[in-house]
Amino acid sequence: MGSHDTRLFLNAFFGFMFAILFVLFGYLDSPNPPTLADAGPIGTSIVNRQANSDTCTRWAQQSAIINGTLYLYGGEASTSPGQQQNTWNNDFLSLDLTKTWNIASPPLSSMPQPSGPPAVALGTLWSSLESLFLYGGEFSSRPTVSPAPFALWEYNVPASTWTSQPAPTATDGSPVQRAAEGAGVSAAGIGRGWYFGGHQDALTTAGWSQEIGRIYLKSLLEFTFPSSPEPDNPGTPAPSSGVFRNITAGGAESNAGFPERADGVLVYVPNIGSEGILVGLAGGTATTFTQLNIVDVFDVSSSMWYKQSTSGPTPPIRVNPCAVAAVAPDGSSINIYMYGGQNLQPTGSQTPRDDLWILTLPSFTWIPVNTDGQSTPMARAGHTCSIWDGQMVVVGGYVGADVSCDSPGVYVFNTTSLSWVQSFTPLSDHDTNPQSKQQAQINDPNALPGSYGFGVPPPVQDKCGGDSEGGATVTVPIAQATAPPLSAPPKTYTVSATATATAAAKDGGMSTGADVAIAVGIVGLFLLALAGYMGYCAWLYRKRMRLYQWNMETARTALTAERASVDNTGSYGKGGTDYFGSGTGSSPYSEDLSGSSGQNSTRVAEVDGAALEGEKLGVPKRSSEDLLRNAEPTFVGIMLHPRRSLRVVN
Repeated sequence: MGSHDTRLFLNAFFGFMFAILFVLFGYLDSPNPPTLADAGPIGTSIVNRQANSDTCTRWAQQSAIINGTLYLYGGEASTSPGQQQNTWNNDFLSLDLTKTWNIASPPLSSMPQPSGPPAVALGTLWSSLESLFLYGGEFSSRPTVSPAPFALWEYNVPASTWTSQPAPTATDGSPVQRAAEGAGVSAAGIGRGWYFGGHQDALTTAGWSQEIGRIYLKSLLEFTFPSSPEPDNPGTPAPSSGVFRNITAGGAESNAGFPERADGVLVYVPNIGSEGILVGLAGGTATTFTQLNIVDVFDVSSSMWYKQSTSGPTPPIRVNPCAVAAVAPDGSSINIYMYGGQNLQPTGSQTPRDDLWILTLPSFTWIPVNTDGQSTPMARAGHTCSIWDGQMVVVGGYVGADVSCDSPGVYVFNTTSLSWVQSFTPLSDHDTNPQSKQQAQINDPNALPGSYGFGVPPPVQDKCGGDSEGGATVTVPIAQATAPPLSAPPKTYTVSATATATAAAKDGGMSTGADVAIAVGIVGLFLLALAGYMGYCAWLYRKRMRLYQWNMETARTALTAERASVDNTGSYGKGGTDYFGSGTGSSPYSEDLSGSSGQNSTRVAEVDGAALEGEKLGVPKRSSEDLLRNAEPTFVGIMLHPRRSLRVVN
């Protein structure tokens, strides 16, 4: 290898090493390691850019998740700042939660706009394992649209078809009517959905008399999905139309202390009680609001309501928040995340909120989430929340009159790290875990979906004990339990080492398996480059040693000849051999063995302890000071200074 080629090789090699180290340390030091989403959306086949650009704000829509796809239906949307008219719509959108995407460009896809289902807002989408059911909602008030007679609309996901069930009736024979601003929730594992509270008026109910004002509800409507076991007849599957049941006088609901309410939230918790419980939070009427220091609990198996006191600091009252639940890997704690909402006091005002709270069960303890210093979304109300792979996806919401647009209006909150993040990152294997359940809970058909990758955050551990996998030591409410299901610990699961390793590989420290692969690849490249460099240094060291040994042998030969000359003449170069040329005559250098010199002085190198004047002896100079001093090369020295060694080799 020539000198020029060698230098080119080293320059390229060190540049490559520097690039690897720069990327590696920049990646590992980043609090949010880069993912594929940071380079932009992946794929364009499902991206409908018109749907994103045409929407200035979106709120009051209905939403649900089926098999890793978030569906959004209807609600209100504006296409320009300050728009007041024609905001109601029946837009049908989907958002893929099995792919990575950035909140600046979420891949919202426009589904075929249905011609039958009405343009409604503030209803609910119940979801089974393969169908969506549109219930409730109010019709437009700007301009006013008279509501159509109620029909339950079903969207079958595999068939991509809408069908209607007109004029359904409940098991008691009463007609099912439309309500709006209630709290809806689904439990696909047991095949049921519920709608709690809300209101009825001229925008919800066909033929409503203008002489009758709005009425607020405290009823609970239950819908059993087609083919699921009927609650009153467990051995009988529900017909293709499903089964409606009015639950109007169960326990606390019949008491004066159980007020009417709208704009609250309802959360299903499957592993407390034999069939799970419902937890009702927030809400109110035009003048009164529901307290949050005491919450409403519905026992599904007994169809009874109870009141349960909470502990910890109490969130301020609010309407129109959103809420999701995440369960610990072992099931020992269930954590309800409540976000946003608005305060309607004083009367006539609307003040959106941006705070986030955790109600951890079974202790029923409120924990405020500290998001100071984070890039948080604007305060909002009337938004929807969904959870998948331990990440809460927030869509839309009313953000106040002072904000022009909130577009695209999709945000992601990591429920484990308690942080707002810039990307949604899928964690679960869609083929083996299509409901995104915790690894230890996959085989339980009623386990809570959406929690895969969730780890109990430290503030919850501080209150309930245990660690990120669960192991909560507080297993009943801190305040006295009032409902029989709350007197016993929740159903728990055994977290295996395999499940832990799988979750850690997908989420611990890195946000996805792709992140782990990137880091491993970078480290592998670095180690490969380091091995190549070490091999090159070893080759250079061996070559340097051979040159050193040759020079030492040459120097010894020259010293022997010089000593012979000194012995014969008594001085250098007089009558002896001239190593600089002719071989005869006197040398321009004259110096005796005592070290005195004539006109020129020379450097003296030590060889085997004898005085040797390298230049006077005529040993060719090899361009290295180490060589002139006869310093023996070392492997470490060559590693640290390869260019100096190259001057010798070349």
